[in-house]
Amino acid sequence: MMSRLAILFLAFGAGASGLCYGQVARMEILTFQSMTLTDQEFLSGRKDGKAVTIAGELRLPRAGMDRLPAVVLLHGSGGISGGVTDWEQEFNAIGIATFVVDSFTGRGLTSVVTDQSQLGRMTQVFDSYRALEVLEKHPRVDPGRIVLMGFSRGGQGVVYSAVKRFQRMHGPASGGEYAAYVALYPTCNAVYLADEDVTSKPIRIFHGSADNYVPVGPCRAYAQRLKAKGVDIQHTEYAGALHVFDSLALKTLVKLEKAQTTRSCLLEEVAGGRIVNASTKQPFTYADPCVEYGVTIGYDEAASSDTRRAVRALMATLKP
Repeated sequence: MMSRLAILFLAFGAGASGLCYGQVARMEILTFQSMTLTDQEFLSGRKDGKAVTIAGELRLPRAGMDRLPAVVLLHGSGGISGGVTDWEQEFNAIGIATFVVDSFTGRGLTSVVTDQSQLGRMTQVFDSYRALEVLEKHPRVDPGRIVLMGFSRGGQGVVYSAVKRFQRMHGPASGGEYAAYVALYPTCNAVYLADEDVTSKPIRIFHGSADNYVPVGPCRAYAQRLKAKGVDIQHTEYAGALHVFDSLALKTLVKLEKAQTTRSCLLEEVAGGRIVNASTKQPFTYADPCVEYGVTIGYDEAASSDTRRAVRALMATLKP
C-alpha cells in the first residue's frame, strides 16, 4: 500500500499543473541601494535620482559551500504575487537559487495597477543591475549563471535590461551581465533609441495572444527586429492565453475594471530622453487619450506548462 508520505509527494511535489515544489535550505533578506529615476532621467543617463534602499529575498535550495545558478525575479504592477512565488518553488525544486526583488516597498508603494504614473517604467531595469551586483558577490551564487526573469512590468524591465546602451549607462560596476533574459507578457510598446543593440545572451519572451492588458503585437514586432539583427531571441505566443497565464491562483478569470493599460499606445523615445506618443508626437503622460482601463487576467494550463518546460530547458544549458 502506498504510504501517506508518498501520496503527499505525488499530490504536492509535482503539482496538478506540473509545478514542482522544492525545499529551501536557507533564506536571506538582502537589502541594497538603488535609485528612483523618472524615465527621462534614466534614458538621459542621469545618476542624481532619489537614493532608496530596497530588498530582495534569496532562497538557497540546498546547504553546502558550492556556488549555485540563480534567477533574479522582477514582479509586475501588483507587486510580488503568488505567481512569482510559484516560480520560486519551480526553480528551488531543481536546485536553482532565487532572488525576488521588491521594487515597491522601499519606495512606499504596494501596487501601481490603477496608476502607473507612480513609478517610472525603467526603474526595474536599474534595480535589476543593482541586484546583479549583490548576487555577483554572494559566496553561494555562481556569477556566471545568474538569469533575469520578470513578469508584465517586470518583464519590461527584463527585456530592456538587455540593451547595451542601458548597460553602459547604468549597468553593474563590474561590467558583468546576466546569463539569459526571460520575460513573461512584457510591455514592449515603446521604441527606444539604439534598442536593437542588445546582448549576445539568450532572450526568451512568452506571451498570450488574447492578452488585453499588454497586447502581444509590440513584443512580436520587437522580437522580429532583433532576430533580423542576429540576436539570440525567441518569442513564443500561446493562442487564447491571457495576461498572467502562468499564475495558479488565477484558475478563475479575474476582471480588473480599474486597471490602467497602455494597450492602445505606441510610444517612442526622442532626443533628451523624452517619451512621446508615436502618433501625435506629443509628450506622453498617463492622461493621454490612448490610456485605457479594464483588463482580464487568468491562468492557462497549456501555456503555463509549456513555458515552464522551456525555461527549465534554458536553465539546463547554463554550464558552470
